Order: sequence, then structure tokens, then C-alpha cells
Amino acid sequence: MITPLMPNYARSELAFERGEGCWLVTADGRRVLDFGAGIAVNVLGHAHPHLVEALTEQAKKVWHVSNLHNVPDAERLAKRLIDATFADSVLFCNSGAEANEGAIKMARKYHASRGEENRYRIVTFEGAFHGRTLATIAAGGQKKYLEGFGPKVEGFDQVPFGDRKALEALIGPDTAALMIEPVQGEGGLREVPTEELRYLRDLCDRHGMLLIFDEVQTGVGRTGKLFAYEWAGIAPDIMSIAKGIGGGFPLGAVLAVEKCAAVFTPGTHGTTFGGNPLAMAVGNAVLDVVLAPGFMEDVQRKSLLFKQKLAGLVDQHPKVFESVRGAGLLTGLRCVLPNGDVTAELRKENLLVVPAGDNVIRLIPPLNVSDAEIDIAVGMLDKAARNLEATLVRGAAE
Repeated sequence: MITPLMPNYARSELAFERGEGCWLVTADGRRVLDFGAGIAVNVLGHAHPHLVEALTEQAKKVWHVSNLHNVPDAERLAKRLIDATFADSVLFCNSGAEANEGAIKMARKYHASRGEENRYRIVTFEGAFHGRTLATIAAGGQKKYLEGFGPKVEGFDQVPFGDRKALEALIGPDTAALMIEPVQGEGGLREVPTEELRYLRDLCDRHGMLLIFDEVQTGVGRTGKLFAYEWAGIAPDIMSIAKGIGGGFPLGAVLAVEKCAAVFTPGTHGTTFGGNPLAMAVGNAVLDVVLAPGFMEDVQRKSLLFKQKLAGLVDQHPKVFESVRGAGLLTGLRCVLPNGDVTAELRKENLLVVPAGDNVIRLIPPLNVSDAEIDIAVGMLDKAARNLEATLVRGAAE
């Protein structure tokens, strides 16, 4: 018999009653250290007082009015994002997949508005993940997500990660844009080198293509800058964001330069709930915290501390961990043992992590994680590794 919730997730046995910062608590009082952060969503942890206050105060006023009317906090949040980034205009939506759909449509519409209707193809990179809609699974190109859903949506071409020769050979008169994650999250925390991002910017400029950055997972401080593109000293034309900007409340956005944003004239695109007052209140509250003086510098410091400790674990447990991956607090370990086994063992030690491609476990704590909590997590990782090593020894003896 099918369960009330559709079986598209292999859920754990855990059910949480409340959260406190980096910790989750079950109904029976079990405390679990959350280094998954809702898959890089809860950038300020659980029940952050400033976010709670912003949401509850707005909930007493108005929840939803639709985009047929002005939402003052949406104007404010858009202006703050513009002031902090390359963008000239912002479109709010509800999720990363919706933001990527908007970015894809914008890139196509931009060229069509210039009389280049044939320029609709978008080049993406193997190992990418851009969402679960029909268009975004086509953009990601991964067989496991495409299988069983009929013909792949037309207009996307994948090239091997980092293969410049293959990329340049693929570009043609129909190519509208390149779309890339500065750090592949689902794809195994593979970081795109700075020089490669600069090369892609130059390549787009030479061919009249648009550069789209998917910063759904890397954005809002996750890499130690507000957005990961800042490390490269270049900027995209269009950027999708979500996850962290809502701090746990559903919120996504498309940021764009004027020439791209201008093609979304009235009636060309829409979203029922995007930019609603509740989401805007929380988004502004998130920026209050992450844009405060010293916050990003502290993320960078903690990132370095964490990576150093993870490198030590790799040295101590070479039969379990192979290498450290990622950027900032979008960090992970490539495993020797199956990452599902490692994830399950860590859950027994009360540490939540998130599996990724290339046999990686993602360690993506809230950005306000303390040094002490980093130490606790490293201790849990060490204990789980020792347990797994003991299991290997017992297996060999048998």
C-alpha cells in the first residue's frame, strides 16, 4: 500500500520537533547537529531570533497580495541585492528550479528580442544540477533525472567539465548562453577554478552569448563572499539564487543586468507567490545579518578552520575519506567507502550530512556555526570513521 506522502524520497527515521541554531531536536529529546542545513538552505540555522521576529511581525499584517500590486519590502529587497551585486533588476520567485527556469527563459527572450530567434540553445556542463522541472533536468543533463519522463526538452547541450576544446567546438550560431554553477553541489562539490570562470566570461563576450551563473547553492555567503562569482572578479549577465536567501522560507530570485531584465515586459513571465510579503520580510532579515560588518570575514575564517580539520581526518582515516572538496562552508569529503554508508553511520552519531555525486558527502553547516560546533562535528566524523574501520576489520576477519 502506498504511503500518504508519495514515495519519491527515501526518508530517514528522524522526525524533528524543533530547532535551535545548528541543532535539531526530536520529540523524544534526541539532539542532532545539522551540517546539512536543509541542503544549504538554513544559512542562519534554526529559529534564528531575527528571522522569527521578521516573519511573525509580517504575518500579523498581510500574507499575500499578488504581483498585481506593489509590495514595498520586495522593492527594498531588490534594491539591496542590486546594491550588493552586479545586477540592475531582480525577479522574485519561490525556488531554485523556478529561478533557473526564469534565467533560461530570459536568455532565450533576450536573443529573440534582437531578432535572433534561432539563438535559443544553452550550453551546460556535465555533473550539473539545475532543478527538477522538465527544462532544468534537461539543462542538468543527468540520465538518472531524465529517465522515464519522455523526450528531453530541446535546447540544451552538455560538455565535459573543464574541457575548453569541446566547449568551443560546440558553440555555434544557435548558442544563446552558457550556464554553470561556480561550485557544483549535487555534482560532488567540484569547484570551477577562477581562471576558468574568467575564460567563460571572455568566451561569452567574444561570441555575443550570455553568461548565466546558477548560485542557488553557492549564494548568500556560502563561499565566504555574498556570491561566489565575486572571487573571480567577473560577473554574469544573469544569476539564479534561492536556498539561503530565504533562510528556510521558500524564496528564489533571478538577478540580471538591464539588457536582459528589460525583455521581461508585462505578460512575458509570472509567478503567483513570488515576492509575497512573508518571503520578502524574511529575505530582508537574512540580508540584515549576512551583510553586517565582519560576518563574511568570519565565514572565511571558519571555512579555513573547518577545512584544516577535515584534512586531518583524511590523513587519519584513509580507508574512509579520500580528499576535501568545496569552497567556504560548502564543504565536503570524497569518500572511499560508499557515501551512503558514511551518511548512515554519521546519523547514528547524531550528525546530519548530505550525500552528493562523485561519492562525496556535503558538510554545509549554517554560516553562524560556532568554532565549538565545528569541533563537535569533527569529533563525530572521527568516531563514525573509526566505527566504519572497525566494521572493515571484522569483515576481513570473517
